Amino acid sequence: MKKYIAEFIGTAVLVILGCGTAMLVGCDAAAGGGYILTALAFGLVIVGMAYCVGNISGCHINPAVSLGVLLSGGMDVKDFIGYVISQCLGAFAGALVLMAIFTSGGVTDMTGEFGSNGLAGVNGSAVAGLLVEAVLTFIFVMTILGVTDKKANHGSFAGVVIGFTLTLVHILGIGLTGTSVNPARSLGPAIVAAFNGNAAPLGCVWVFIVGPLVGAALAAVVYKALSSEG
Repeated sequence: MKKYIAEFIGTAVLVILGCGTAMLVGCDAAAGGGYILTALAFGLVIVGMAYCVGNISGCHINPAVSLGVLLSGGMDVKDFIGYVISQCLGAFAGALVLMAIFTSGGVTDMTGEFGSNGLAGVNGSAVAGLLVEAVLTFIFVMTILGVTDKKANHGSFAGVVIGFTLTLVHILGIGLTGTSVNPARSLGPAIVAAFNGNAAPLGCVWVFIVGPLVGAALAAVVYKALSSEG
């Protein structure tokens, strides 16, 4: 149970600080500053949480990462289900915190959707959105599997590498899909946005569930093949 609580807390913090930063500063690539700040916020949260709850749960805080670990033999199905439920609940709780802050406090939400993902950057194309999310998640999960592999012996630097990689995929992906690479991170804000009267993000949230899961599964298969002996 402690592992699940750690995943709940980690995912809630990711949404509060990552999506909250996006809500506050915006993600306009032309403006630049908000774009980079948002990418850094997501990456730095992972660094912080890796050293906070990593020793308890491994700090997946992402169903796609958990799927990659499952398919790589690093966890069983029971824990996978528990992790995913905890992550989704954590993302929902984090989004509720943002709603409380931004609606009751009268703070301007630059995204208008609690940091939800969308397809505006790919001209509304679900196919392009799926491709972006699958590719970015593939890169992210491959990095995680590599840096946490016991044979790699990266030790205490793993959290930093993973955080910087998440920052990197955000730098490319924010202007395209807002960068999900995390189904829970997309689902929580989309549901809360719908509660708040904006159902648009919920209509395309399936892209940000399917794309990352496909990318994570491919990463697990490829990494397992490349790292196997013989």
